[in-house]
Amino acid sequence: MNTQEVIRLATQYLDGLSGHIFDVLDISKPVSVDAAVNLAKVISKLSPLVGNLIEFNTVEFLNKHNQFSNFGKWQRQDPGFPDTVFIGEVQPTPGLEIKAWFPLATEITARFKDSQNHFQFDQTYVVMLAWLPEKVIYGKPRIFDVCVISGLSVAIARDNHYHNPPDYLVLEPEDTTQRTANLQQTNTNGYKFQGSKEEFLEAQKIVESWGVEGKLYKPTREYQRLLRQLLTRYTYRLDTNFAKMDRIVHPEIEEFKKLVYNAEIAGMTVGKWNKLLSSRREESIKRALQIYLEIREETIDELLD
Repeated sequence: MNTQEVIRLATQYLDGLSGHIFDVLDISKPVSVDAAVNLAKVISKLSPLVGNLIEFNTVEFLNKHNQFSNFGKWQRQDPGFPDTVFIGEVQPTPGLEIKAWFPLATEITARFKDSQNHFQFDQTYVVMLAWLPEKVIYGKPRIFDVCVISGLSVAIARDNHYHNPPDYLVLEPEDTTQRTANLQQTNTNGYKFQGSKEEFLEAQKIVESWGVEGKLYKPTREYQRLLRQLLTRYTYRLDTNFAKMDRIVHPEIEEFKKLVYNAEIAGMTVGKWNKLLSSRREESIKRALQIYLEIREETIDELLD
């Protein structure tokens, strides 16, 4: 079994998680409509906690499958990238970076900042797990849908989306291979131009001098030196929103978002629930939750399936 075979097998099992309920947390049913409205406002704050719990349980889920046992086992890395690696005979080491997504939040807040240079063998894949409570805003966490994507493709899409010198620079981490593991840098960063109009025109001429190929992003040392010349010569600010997965326009991520948002749950699409619960229309929220809470329990499961 090689790296890509391990990833393919893991992907098959992870796809089977759709509809799976993780018995790690149980949110009680609101006792009133007002309580439901208040719960709807704060439920997204549970996402980091539930995301970590799902990560733990995903490793256990994968290790239950005997097909892996002859070659190694999945092991969580905390801290470290990726979240989960397959330790054993297979080289290069397969890895999974797990991103739990709560689709009733305003956007996918997970970031993916690791450099293209870390995916030379396409050995690390991103696992997006969309989850919701069983009953929309209460119950146990339920995996709504799963998407497994090449980490290399995500890094390339991110860099190509943001890269626009001299207006926007995507910079690779410095070479820190001589440092101890906990001090090594692996993340790219984005920088937005903050200089004057005259400086911008001057910087544009520098970029034009690089030729057509100079406009194409490269994670190489030679190309990064060109970008760093701009960073040291002109004023840039670090972009704190850089690398949010919701904003990199990766085709598979966009398709996954569309699939999840268009799925129907409890009489409305997930997208409509998202729009409603993230709005300030409290009366509309109260009316929708009032209708929802009055649905017979035996019909709720039918709506979720």
